[in-house]
Amino acid sequence: MILRRKAISRRTLLRGAGAAIALPLLDAMVPAATATEATVASAARLKRLSFTYIPMGFNPAEWTPAGETLADLPSSLQPLEAVKQQVCVLSGMELRNAYPGSHATSNSAFLSAARAKRTESSDYCNGTTVDQIAARRLGKQTQLPSLELAMDQLTNIGQCDNGYACVYQNNLSWSSPTTPLPSEANPRAVFEMLFGAGGSSAQRRAALQRRASLLDTVTHEMRRLRSRLGPSDQHKIDEYFQSIRDVEQRVARAEANVDENPLPDLDRPIGAPASYADHARLMFDLQRLAFQGDMTRVVSFQLAREASTRTYPEIGVPEPHHPTTHHGKNPEKLAKVAKINRFHVSLFAEFLESLAATPEAEGTLLDHSLLLYGSGMGDPDAHDHSNLPVLVAGGASGGLRGGRHIRYRDQTPLANLHLTLLNKAGLEMGSFGDSDGPADGLFEPLTL
Repeated sequence: MILRRKAISRRTLLRGAGAAIALPLLDAMVPAATATEATVASAARLKRLSFTYIPMGFNPAEWTPAGETLADLPSSLQPLEAVKQQVCVLSGMELRNAYPGSHATSNSAFLSAARAKRTESSDYCNGTTVDQIAARRLGKQTQLPSLELAMDQLTNIGQCDNGYACVYQNNLSWSSPTTPLPSEANPRAVFEMLFGAGGSSAQRRAALQRRASLLDTVTHEMRRLRSRLGPSDQHKIDEYFQSIRDVEQRVARAEANVDENPLPDLDRPIGAPASYADHARLMFDLQRLAFQGDMTRVVSFQLAREASTRTYPEIGVPEPHHPTTHHGKNPEKLAKVAKINRFHVSLFAEFLESLAATPEAEGTLLDHSLLLYGSGMGDPDAHDHSNLPVLVAGGASGGLRGGRHIRYRDQTPLANLHLTLLNKAGLEMGSFGDSDGPADGLFEPLTL
């Protein structure tokens, strides 16, 4: 039998007035005449890397699992219960080049594993970060080489921490040792970066008034495409577009409902939801959509910044985060650090669950993505950079065996983990930063 069905290109875009929408991976994108097991396996193993940063360390007593499995999750990790079989907790990792201990170097070394030049001026120097090394290869195949997200839009001018320029504290990603990449905290700007409507703020708002929804501009082309698809692909398209519409509407509601406050809130950009949790969820949803539409395969996200004085009264921590972490072993302060850890983990867990609920090829978005979550600081009271809180999630299609707590006996360079993730993403590197080899024990050999 001769199969003549022509596959839809993975790079297909639906185009409308000022909009271009990428599509999720569809069955119709695998050529009918070449859909062998190897082809399906290749399509399924799309390479994605995500890096989420949390500041100011953790309370290890409420984070570290007692055994080698995740059967009984400690308090700070309990939100991961639904996805724990796709999560590994790593203990005993260190950022040697972050010393002498500081908030600035915790952030700057987390993805670079490099020693930042101590300067308060513009002659800063760090190291190319792991996400940007991945983006040089993976980014050639996508609309955006990488996506840099944050919760706080801050200036890079001046010094912020003990003689270190603010640029170290406020930028996770560096495309070269002297080129920090600014992060975007405004959901509207991220949405339009992904789905169109460029120009100035006034031009974008005028465009929004001219059209009710981004998706309305591509309705005709969407209908034409659906007519070429089978029932399974039609369902995927409908779910994906509904997700885009939901996020679009949430961004619009957030802009319309920003609380009026006589005092400026410098930590929250205009257009973001008033609630920290809602803002974070929206940023995670945008990351999911970017992955689902294959608009980028590399994302970094600063879930909160170092030395942040943000308060979390919604979880019973009305005191500023940074002073609370200088706990002096005070049980009450340590308990509050653990609450903040749990809160941040809960937002990441929701993101993992959304990836796990999104089918793709022979699995889910979570199966085909590798996600690192952690901090560049261990004990925040001592500004220590050993025994870091680190999680790795997803990666089932690459052989990650979750549900485990991996203890490294000696303090192991975090760069070893970065090297392992890069190699699993197909970069085949021999070293990264101060690595002395790959991180052992995470992955099993793959068989086709």
